[in-house]
Amino acid sequence: MLNKQPEKVMPKKDVVVVGLGWTGAIMSKELTDIGLNVVALERGDHRTTAAAAPYPSVADELAYVQRFKLFQRMKNNTVTIRYDLKDTAVPYRELGSFYLGTNVGGCGFHWNGMTWRALPEDLKIRTMYTEKYGADFIPEDMTIQDYPVSYEELEPHFTMFENVCGTSGQAGNINGKIIPGGNPYDAPRSGNYPNPPLKTLFSGQVFEKATKKIGLHPFPLPASNASKPYTNPYGVRLGPCNYCGYCEDFGCYMYSKASPQTTILPALMPSPNFELRTQCEVIKVNTNDQGDIATGVTYVNGEGQLVFQPADLVLLCAFQVHNVKLLLVSNIGKPYDPHTGEGVVGKNFAYQYYTSATVYMKEGAQNNPFIGAGAAGTVIDDFNGLHFDHREGNFIGGAYITAANAGGRPIAQVGAAPGTPKWGKGWKQGKKDGYQRLVGMDAEGSVMSYKNAYIDLDPTYKDIWGIPLARMTFNWHDNEYRQGDYIAKQLEKICQAMEGVESYTISKTLGNWDTRVYQSTHITGGAITGDSPNNSVVNKYLQSWDVPNLFVYGACAFPQNMSYNPTGLIGALTYHSVKEIKERYLKNPGPLVI
Repeated sequence: MLNKQPEKVMPKKDVVVVGLGWTGAIMSKELTDIGLNVVALERGDHRTTAAAAPYPSVADELAYVQRFKLFQRMKNNTVTIRYDLKDTAVPYRELGSFYLGTNVGGCGFHWNGMTWRALPEDLKIRTMYTEKYGADFIPEDMTIQDYPVSYEELEPHFTMFENVCGTSGQAGNINGKIIPGGNPYDAPRSGNYPNPPLKTLFSGQVFEKATKKIGLHPFPLPASNASKPYTNPYGVRLGPCNYCGYCEDFGCYMYSKASPQTTILPALMPSPNFELRTQCEVIKVNTNDQGDIATGVTYVNGEGQLVFQPADLVLLCAFQVHNVKLLLVSNIGKPYDPHTGEGVVGKNFAYQYYTSATVYMKEGAQNNPFIGAGAAGTVIDDFNGLHFDHREGNFIGGAYITAANAGGRPIAQVGAAPGTPKWGKGWKQGKKDGYQRLVGMDAEGSVMSYKNAYIDLDPTYKDIWGIPLARMTFNWHDNEYRQGDYIAKQLEKICQAMEGVESYTISKTLGNWDTRVYQSTHITGGAITGDSPNNSVVNKYLQSWDVPNLFVYGACAFPQNMSYNPTGLIGALTYHSVKEIKERYLKNPGPLVI
């Protein structure tokens, strides 16, 4: 399929965008606004909020969560996974540990809305840890590296993305002034969030009281769930969140949760310069004979025809692993070799590490978990970044800890009281007893990059088009286990400080990576950004070092994974890139960093 001649050649466009999720929507909007002709190729269907999230049918947990209504069909395209180089990878046949989105909006349609800014030390991790603890503190097999861009450079672009999303929150640091009620560890912001924080729910109230009691610093979770009616910079309106509890895995029928559909597409779709083609799966980036200029992309359309779309500018805006696979099958950049450490494409695959606590409150507690939102929670950042002494736990990275009410849906979000039988009358009673009395806390932890964690092409398994599947090689390392041990101790202190507690349990991630159980969709790396073609796939503007009219977006650019949810940083990096494209690249196409 990759070497076949296309059956059809489309008229040339200024820009071709591969995938219309968050990054594809941002790039399409910004470039059509300056008069460029843009075509977006989406392998899935067009998806609008009205059609994909109508009330009341959207409130169907069985269809949307248990049966993955909005997600990629694994029979057509998936990945293979193995723990180590000596293992044989097997296909990821059922969605479990992470989800693969599809259709217009991608994962941005059915996320929870947690919208974080990276810390300065997240962006300059090797330099700042070396300065504080010495170079020997970083394990030899750990391949972490600094981003080639600073927080200060990204700050206006974090602001823009938050303004587009209508993010609700309380700033903790505005222009160097610490603001009560926010995160005291915030890097300086130029202004507050565009919307005030969401309401503090029961779980957040007990968490806030306990953490303050032991000297920690709780604040509202930054949420792209609008707390009030809001109009964003593109003139698109969002409605206020009604705490229905149907955020993750669902579209938002209230038009309150930020998504490409609720923030950008209403302003983009009417543009005469923009064209969306759905059911068009891009399988290859085409280049000239020298391999240093992209000439366009090849895709398979809904009729099964092989089509070539020529363009002056090619933007890869698909999901993390799909962007990496496209680079590998298109022979753009040198594939990473874990044996020698040479090559860059596929390098530094990372994930996130979870530790949690479940608290069983005394009889009479009224958690009302059905009142919730994807990012309605209270959080502490005291054990993240460089906010604490890492020598006590002997690890790099950290975690934020939150108590959040995402919802109380009947299938997967109804916990059971301690000691509940696995079935029968006692199980039913245990579910009833636990519903109002269980409070959960989650610690979302960073994962560093390592020599033996990467993505390449599987030698055995292929997708529906006969193209090799992307192969993930990944497992937990001692650094992350030590992080879990340290964070578990902090969770225990919080549980002990809570009032009205009958019992609690602490859970850590142990053993091998369990791909059967959902953890997060925050997979990163593979097309990392850096200051040199020797250590990265793209430069600080997400421009390919090898093919200067090719830009690669999304979490694939992260050299390692921070504890925070990635969407805020993805948005900031995208706006940072498009600013440079508009101001410099289009005037003089070529490398933006020499």
